[in-house]
Amino acid sequence: MLSIFKKLKFRNHFTVLASILSLIYLSLSFTTTKKDKPYTDLYFDSKANFNASMDDLKNYIMEGNLSDQEVLSNIKIIIIRCRHFLKTMDFWWRYYEPIAYKKINGPLLVEWENEVFEKHEKPYKREGFGLSLALMYLDEKNITKDSLLHLIEPAIKTIEVFSSDSIIQQLETPASFFFCNRLFLLNLATIYTTGFECPEDEWILPELNFILLSVDAIYKRYSLQYPDLNLPQEYLDLFHEMSLFVQQKVHQNYKNVNPLIGVAQPKDTVSSFDHFTWIQKYVNPLYKMNQNMISKNHLVSLSYIDYSMNSKNSSIFDKSLYHAQNTQGIFIRVKDTSAIHEMIKLGKLLFYDPILSGNNKRSCTSCHKPTQYFTDTSVTTSLEFDGITRLPRNSPTLINSEFNHLILLDGKHITLQDQLQDVITNPKELAMKREDLVAKVISCPDYKKAFNTFLKHTPTEQKITPEHIVSVISMYVSTLSQYEAPFDQMMNGTLPVNDEVQAGFNLFMGKAKCGTCHFVPLFNGVKPPYTNSEFEVLGVPLDTTFRKISPDEGRFVINPAYETKHAFRTGSIRNSSFTKPYMHNGVFNTMDEVIEFYNAGGGNGKGLIIENQTLSSDSLKLTVLEKKQLITFIQSLDEIISNQVPPMNLPKSKNKLLNNRKIGGEY
Repeated sequence: MLSIFKKLKFRNHFTVLASILSLIYLSLSFTTTKKDKPYTDLYFDSKANFNASMDDLKNYIMEGNLSDQEVLSNIKIIIIRCRHFLKTMDFWWRYYEPIAYKKINGPLLVEWENEVFEKHEKPYKREGFGLSLALMYLDEKNITKDSLLHLIEPAIKTIEVFSSDSIIQQLETPASFFFCNRLFLLNLATIYTTGFECPEDEWILPELNFILLSVDAIYKRYSLQYPDLNLPQEYLDLFHEMSLFVQQKVHQNYKNVNPLIGVAQPKDTVSSFDHFTWIQKYVNPLYKMNQNMISKNHLVSLSYIDYSMNSKNSSIFDKSLYHAQNTQGIFIRVKDTSAIHEMIKLGKLLFYDPILSGNNKRSCTSCHKPTQYFTDTSVTTSLEFDGITRLPRNSPTLINSEFNHLILLDGKHITLQDQLQDVITNPKELAMKREDLVAKVISCPDYKKAFNTFLKHTPTEQKITPEHIVSVISMYVSTLSQYEAPFDQMMNGTLPVNDEVQAGFNLFMGKAKCGTCHFVPLFNGVKPPYTNSEFEVLGVPLDTTFRKISPDEGRFVINPAYETKHAFRTGSIRNSSFTKPYMHNGVFNTMDEVIEFYNAGGGNGKGLIIENQTLSSDSLKLTVLEKKQLITFIQSLDEIISNQVPPMNLPKSKNKLLNNRKIGGEY
């Protein structure tokens, strides 16, 4: 079937592509398979088709004259055809080998974030290759054959990774199907409709349509091979309804639609797609049913990619979706609820106690004020220990901090406990000497008694350590992250849908492209399978005159590289109404300023020159109404945090010089 493409004269791009995709769909539906392993056979048939299409692409590039515009146009069409063949494998390959997958369809030329992030390995430079980058490269000037092949050949070599014994073993274990399916559903909610890795907006819906057709074929083959562990009919019916939802949208937005695939000359883009209904009515209920199958059948994943996921979670918009931090620290093994409650009480007391500072005048609340959503909205950046100088960065809210894999805006720490120790001992923050911390705290008999009681829970540590102290504080901080927002309630069907919120969310995921960096459901930089934190270079200015970029080098300080200079971890936009000023340096004081900054194309769009900016410099062309709707959606992510009542008293110390401490500190 594939050899015909070498001889085609691509005169009408969209007509030819519709025919190509029809052939792909037919090959998925009617390929002859062995009776006993139709699901496994589909995998290998689809892989063979993709491999052949990539070989065709390479051969066409090698034989073609890249100075000929018709040849370049034909290459684009073949790449798009290859992308569609790849989508037949997407269900499996993203799950089985996510790093290898990025060599075939890398969203960026270079990435430093790891799929397993730095809890397991240090960041390393991983070059992207493949179809998305090749398609974007074709729009550049002075294209060379060697450079184009450099993007394609590593992708072709990578394909064989997906025939390894370890993958085949997973493929022939029915349980792995449900974990593949879970990642697929999460990607439906986050990346497949946002353009995260699709170079052209007009291809997002057709590719989505084709993915759904491919997965429908996968479901059918799986049910034949594993009839005893199958998706319920209710799931299959809703999936079919979801597919029709997309097909209808494709028919509305594309002229001369191919009836099977829905690819033709576009008249609109994904901007008008109803992301809210898509997730609320289809994706989230399907996710719940798949999770129920995992839980009910006691299915266990053997893949590292699932280690953050919670198989008992039943909604994408529930804070139990994934675990990023061990909030209990050294007390991780404690299950006794009464003991945990006492530890949290102790952690709260220490959070307000300036005994943690070198001068007994500063506490955690000095920069993270409980009445201001645990940040400081009164200043651009908080005071340093000297009480005069300002810290270089805005104090981030502690709410939902546990849902970041890397802590601090530059990703310096991998645990909340490390971050807390850093703040306590940092000479510019609390300026406490680590070697004095324990002695100073246990000089208070109440603290000493409490920690001695807790030592039975840490059999390997029979003396009170700094880790004990910071662990109870992190346990307290974790209680701040368990609240719902109205948007969560709308998605979960416990609150009526607000039309303006829905419109704003659709803009967020579509035209405004916010969802390509702030991922559902925490709207931070952690995307499925929720194992790493992403960093972006936005070109944040020093001040609102936009004459200079902020001198803070961000991630570069931790991991020096061209790509990381001025990069910062993508934070959550939840509770934004209460956490101004915005950006790492607090340069913007209103949400309107932030949206206008993004609307203009970041620093580059504002006239600064930032060669490694990851944010597109193109204007989003948002209207006044659209900006208003965006803000309405963002405000729907505000969580109502319970009032934090300060402690009435602080424990007395045997050192009388410490007994003049003030609750919350003095500055």
